[in-house]
Amino acid sequence: MVSPAPGGEDSGEGGGKAEWLIYAFVARGTAVLAEYTEFTGNFPSIAAQCLQRLPAGSSSASTGPDGRGGAPVRFSYACDGHTFNFLLHRGYAYCVVAKESVPKNVSVAFLERLEDDFMKRYGGGKADTALAKSLNKEYGPVIKQHIQYVLDHSEELDKTLKVQAQVSEVKNIMLDNIEKTLGRGEKLSELQDKTSDLHSQAQEFKKQGVKIRRKTWLQNMKIKLVILGILLLLVIIVWVSVCQGFDCTKHET
Repeated sequence: MVSPAPGGEDSGEGGGKAEWLIYAFVARGTAVLAEYTEFTGNFPSIAAQCLQRLPAGSSSASTGPDGRGGAPVRFSYACDGHTFNFLLHRGYAYCVVAKESVPKNVSVAFLERLEDDFMKRYGGGKADTALAKSLNKEYGPVIKQHIQYVLDHSEELDKTLKVQAQVSEVKNIMLDNIEKTLGRGEKLSELQDKTSDLHSQAQEFKKQGVKIRRKTWLQNMKIKLVILGILLLLVIIVWVSVCQGFDCTKHET
């Protein structure tokens, strides 16, 4: 049973975003190299059991002929109100345990961010021969940073991944149409027009992503300006109350 209890000052109150992602690790094969959590519970053992029981061949399926390539493979398991999410790539497994109510894109964004950073730091290096838990001290705090970043930017990341999914869907549809077009032997000019439409749609989705980031920034600025205005208003009220007006200088007659 997964029953996390706060294990640190930053764990949050009332089950907020601080408890969205409760545990994460990086493993080579089935050996966990580094992990991080601020909670107590049996979720690490459950995650380890899930890692052991991943479908046979899933690790090799995510590795190309040169031992590096291949597409990432994803798995997700549900247990007691939590999801155990895995990303397998290049012989490594990345896992995050999240509340079942957490948007799926948040877990996806975290795993992709974790894999990208881990490969930049250790790809082809000491992680290939490191012992279990030997990277805990140096990489555990980095996992914590990635968790915090994803929690702080969860809405923006969720919207960005949705836009990317839409772009990918449009691309797949257009590629399918192109194949059908070639099969029917349609004119090359019509094929070029459809390719141009695909490019235009991709640019439009890119603009939407920029607008989303800009809107988020403007909302944050509005909140800051409102708070600043309230503080200035309070200062003016105190000034007028103390001075019984705007002029606090005293004149003798």
